[in-house]
Amino acid sequence: MAKLQCLGDSLKSLSTVQAEAVRHRDGALLVLAGPGSGKTRVLTTRIARLLHETPDEHFRVLALTFTNRAADEMRERIERLSPAAENRLFVGTFHAFCADILRQHGQHLNIRTNFRIYSTNEDRARVARLAISSASGQEDGLNEQDARHARYLRLVTRAKARLLPVEGISKKFPNAAAGREFESFYAAYDRALREVNALDFDSLIHSAHQLFSRYPALAKRYRSVFRYWCIDEFQDTNFGQYNLLKAMAGQDFRNVFAVADDDQIIYQWNGADYRRLDQFRTDFDASMLQIPDNFRCPPEVVTCANRLIRRNHLRTANKQPLVAGGARPAATSVIKVLRFRTQDEEARGIANHIAVNRVGELEQTAVLARIRRLLGPIEAELSALGINARIVVRRDEFQSSAFRWLHSALRLAVYDADERTFTAFAGTFNEMFGGTFTPDELVAQSGAGRVELLSRWYSFVQEQIKIPDALRLAKAVVEHRCGAENLDQFTGKAIDVFESWLAEDVSDLAGPQSDTYPGALPGSEKRNPAKRNEPANSQASSFSNLKCDLDAWCALSSDVRRVTGASPEAKHFLQELDLRSKQRPVKPNTVLLTTIHGAKGNEFEHVYLVGLAEDVLPSWQSAKKGGDSPEFEEERRNCFVAITRCEESLTLSFASRYWGWDKNPSRFLAEMGLQQVPTGKTGGRRPF
Repeated sequence: MAKLQCLGDSLKSLSTVQAEAVRHRDGALLVLAGPGSGKTRVLTTRIARLLHETPDEHFRVLALTFTNRAADEMRERIERLSPAAENRLFVGTFHAFCADILRQHGQHLNIRTNFRIYSTNEDRARVARLAISSASGQEDGLNEQDARHARYLRLVTRAKARLLPVEGISKKFPNAAAGREFESFYAAYDRALREVNALDFDSLIHSAHQLFSRYPALAKRYRSVFRYWCIDEFQDTNFGQYNLLKAMAGQDFRNVFAVADDDQIIYQWNGADYRRLDQFRTDFDASMLQIPDNFRCPPEVVTCANRLIRRNHLRTANKQPLVAGGARPAATSVIKVLRFRTQDEEARGIANHIAVNRVGELEQTAVLARIRRLLGPIEAELSALGINARIVVRRDEFQSSAFRWLHSALRLAVYDADERTFTAFAGTFNEMFGGTFTPDELVAQSGAGRVELLSRWYSFVQEQIKIPDALRLAKAVVEHRCGAENLDQFTGKAIDVFESWLAEDVSDLAGPQSDTYPGALPGSEKRNPAKRNEPANSQASSFSNLKCDLDAWCALSSDVRRVTGASPEAKHFLQELDLRSKQRPVKPNTVLLTTIHGAKGNEFEHVYLVGLAEDVLPSWQSAKKGGDSPEFEEERRNCFVAITRCEESLTLSFASRYWGWDKNPSRFLAEMGLQQVPTGKTGGRRPF
């Protein structure tokens, strides 16, 4: 009953317009929800209400968004509001949904259902080299320095996002010879992916769209199972994602509830387009509802945001301005503008401002920038003041040999005779323990079977390494077939070994290194005497990487199990793991530094937006296009998104000189109606 009362409380807490959106049942609806409008509450409460009011029905609700973090948050909220939601709900990213579709039905496209997902540029470049090698007959394949083929990889991404098939794509090129060469590359790349039983991120949506287009009966089945669709951050959909929805919807399906804000489109480079909102209203005969209330930002910030964004023309006609909803005016100004001479002074000044004004509020403080280049010096200055700070970026692979080995072991459990996976598995084990055998030789001796490969590998470990921890890990591999049998026991045994390394006396890091191998970890001279000459700083770096990866693994494992269940099969666990960032969570009492793109969807009590200078924000490239160009309007939206992340205070800063070039203050400051403060002292730690 407590859960149901929670839903009732949520319904009672809605504003009039929020309640109208939540009560919507059938037919398409576009909800224009500005920043801080409670759109996640609207989405999750509507879904929970749909499920709660239909306990005897068996339809499911499909909820799609763009980040795993957003999906996890939505899932937790819905399950808290509606206890029976778990079995009647799919909440995930577009890529996760497409991966799920293809694992169930990919055989119709000759896609083996245990395919691997390639999420890194290194993986794609390796496949490209294989493709060129196959097409040209040259053993060395694609040279990583070959700019033309690197460009072709980028074009493959664009082609798949536009759902363009290989056949006939050469006609899209003004130069016929270049078009034929790219078409050959595109075809070879796709063949190479299939040969290694893999799909990259772009192929997931491309292939799922192919499946629904070629087999409309399958699309009909999905419409029948998923009676209601809810799309979060709809403004960020690109051509491929939108047309995937259209292919799945067919001619008559209309129960699509899309939440969007055309003033927060900052992914034009990925195909997002403000015109897609009008296209949705036309294609799905959708009505529209606006939620302009901003319950997050102080009124002063809401006023600046409205002044800024109203200058954009590429937005919905009759768009209502933001309204400060319930926020009380502060006793003093919540907005400060700081001016510095150089970007170095800006970094020092921002760090000092945080040290003086944000003690006790560090984990609710964020520093945002248009480009990551501005964040590194600020992180260094904060660290010099003894303040924890982290630049947060997506990371698609683990950094330490230990967790790269564990990740490849799970891949070996799922992908069976994947020789490349076995090579990574054996190679990272060599890195940890100094093995000298060559994985390729083992593959050649053992044939393609995983059981025989692992058996011979285990024999090599016993004969060559004979280090207790190596033998413990190797035994766990053989006993549990890399996690194919009892995933939890296998990963638990591996984690126990890694944690024991971290628990060893870290004082060895600062001790004499001349007589013992400093190694990858404390005490590693006991495990890997083969690398006595490795520099001492390598040990500290390896130790840090392992600790970061352990933190990331624990957080990831917890997140994944909320999706897959407490005891998942290896293939389900691995699919979620491959789709998620391997970035470790931010520890408490830490200032977060991120780009504006990375901050989207987040909110912080105190926001610092740095680099508000011409050619920085707005960027030089957009300014070159002209103040009325789509590119420039997106820069204004970047600024709009950044300032509306704050809940209590907003600090804006700029310098008169960046990287040796004189810069004027960003025109966005004037557009927001903000006055600049005088330049502070120079050369000191506090130039404001």
